[in-house]
Amino acid sequence: MESSGVAAWEQRWHPLREEWVVVAAHRQDRPWHGERAVVSGARPPEYVETCFFCPRNLRVSGERNPDYRSVYVFDNDHPCVGMEAPRQLEPAPGIYRNTAATGVARVVCYTPKHNTTLAELPANEIGALLDVWSEQYVELGSRADIRHVLIFENKGEVVGVSNPHPHGQIYATNFVFKTIETEAAASRRFFDERRRVLFQEILRSEQADGRRILFENTSAVVFLPYFARYAYECYVAPKETHASLATLSASERRDLAVALKSLLVRYDNLWQMSFPYVLTLHQAPTDGSDYSGFHFHIECHPPLRKPQLLKYLAGPEVGGGNFLSDTRPEAKAAELLAVPDVHYRLGSVGPHA
Repeated sequence: MESSGVAAWEQRWHPLREEWVVVAAHRQDRPWHGERAVVSGARPPEYVETCFFCPRNLRVSGERNPDYRSVYVFDNDHPCVGMEAPRQLEPAPGIYRNTAATGVARVVCYTPKHNTTLAELPANEIGALLDVWSEQYVELGSRADIRHVLIFENKGEVVGVSNPHPHGQIYATNFVFKTIETEAAASRRFFDERRRVLFQEILRSEQADGRRILFENTSAVVFLPYFARYAYECYVAPKETHASLATLSASERRDLAVALKSLLVRYDNLWQMSFPYVLTLHQAPTDGSDYSGFHFHIECHPPLRKPQLLKYLAGPEVGGGNFLSDTRPEAKAAELLAVPDVHYRLGSVGPHA
């Protein structure tokens, strides 16, 4: 655990977001009398007849799911964007602007088993999911009316998930989401100025330091970055630069699947619970621009900084616009390294064995 009373009034530069992260690790041990997050430890059955995502069940749209046996993709019944969005909008007043939010929203069910998480899937099934994610990115991104394909998973009630069936989502939109837009611009400028890939410089820095590397194989690496904003924020990346998942070789995808599983298992083993997070694939926009300096990777942002204690976004983050981290990345990486890489549900292991 992080040392009590160790102050670290430090700013660390986040090169992908181009913003400062304030590290004040001594705040982690401050007295807490506020609300605590309730993280359910109950394990549901393998099939739930009222679940809209389980095989053979009716969804809210009235359509029935097939008796699927692996990854299943369907159009979201409550999409945030749609190709039917009205093109003629009420004019925005004054200096304001508006435009239609068009696109395609889809749901990706990872497995027919309602009670299985991504961390518990075998690496080959995670690899099959990577294949589907890649196919969806290529299919949707090839459309002239799609500028960006955002693939993500919200896991756990504390991040607002209404259906616990293991699934992720795809938003293919006529706009580029702001974080990716910022990251792409930063990567482009770095590449133009130095003829080097920004993310490769991040990888070199992490490997040179070594303390925050959680897993590494032939072509993939997992690390908790120097500039992490959340306590257990981690990146999973191929070592070679690819603008998207689509251009990874078969062996690179296998390595990436093993690396991703390694991280998610460590998350669960940390406190022997199904660890909540927001997982996002950072892939280049599909608007036809040059993204030769963009390095595809997966980011995981767990909201917990202690068991049942959320990292709340408050004055510094919401009001001031800079993230204040209550923990030191090196200490959190050490905690994750100290836990086994075999899922605790597969055997009797302690949280820090």
